[in-house]
Amino acid sequence: MDSTPSAPRRWDPIVKLTHWGVVAAVIGNAIFTEEGSGWHIWVGYGLAALLALRLLWGLIGPDEARFSAFPPSPARALNHIGEIGRGEVTQHRSHNPLGALMVYAIWATLLVVCGTGIAMSGPPPADPSAVRGEHGEGGEKREKGESDERGAARESEADEAREQARRAEAGENEEAEEREEAGARRPAGLAATTDRAEAREQAGQAAVNARAVPSGAADAMLATTERGERAEARESGEGEDGEEEEEGGLGEVHEIAVNLLYVLIALHLAGVVFETRRSGPQIVRAMVPGGTPRG
Repeated sequence: MDSTPSAPRRWDPIVKLTHWGVVAAVIGNAIFTEEGSGWHIWVGYGLAALLALRLLWGLIGPDEARFSAFPPSPARALNHIGEIGRGEVTQHRSHNPLGALMVYAIWATLLVVCGTGIAMSGPPPADPSAVRGEHGEGGEKREKGESDERGAARESEADEAREQARRAEAGENEEAEEREEAGARRPAGLAATTDRAEAREQAGQAAVNARAVPSGAADAMLATTERGERAEARESGEGEDGEEEEEGGLGEVHEIAVNLLYVLIALHLAGVVFETRRSGPQIVRAMVPGGTPRG
């Protein structure tokens, strides 16, 4: 049994714009942009804007575009499957019940894709070409480069500490040599006086040395510095690991949602082809930009 609608199915310009804009954005980010690149982020923001416009239009748009025209109803979807099995064709002013469920599933998946993508990328870059993707040249190496820079800075500080320790030790040796040379040149008449003064100086120096850092002070200072650096690196690493774990969780959700979106799109296309062969080409005419649906 066939039934004809009271009016032909129509898609208004906003519905067509958002539909084909989302199609272009999904294809663009799937094929032409690199994941994590500046252009990928900008296209993702454009996709989110189109989705937001379509959802808003579902509240304030014309009757055929509103959510009330195609409410999600599993019971109606089952009834529609029964109509297909009986060979009945019923025209709908908007999506049929099965198509409605698919539309809402695609919208929900797009929300997850856009939400996780924006959470990971942050604001879009001012220069899209300056931001490379995760797997592009210079993209995968960003994190490694930052780690190498931190390691080089720590190595430079350690080298500086070693150099200062060497200089201090060389200065002490020079002072000792100067004292020995001065003792060799002193007059014989002043020997006793000088010996007493030198004895007092040596006693004072011994007291200073007793309070000072013992031999190998440079190594001890360096070891202490390195321990502090390792502790700081561990704390920094823990913070970075926490951020990486959070981003890793979002990345997994994002990847799963993207793959699910591809599956839903394939099912949607199969449904459109099937419905077009079953009930006629009016569904295609309604969605094509500039197309005029026929009653």
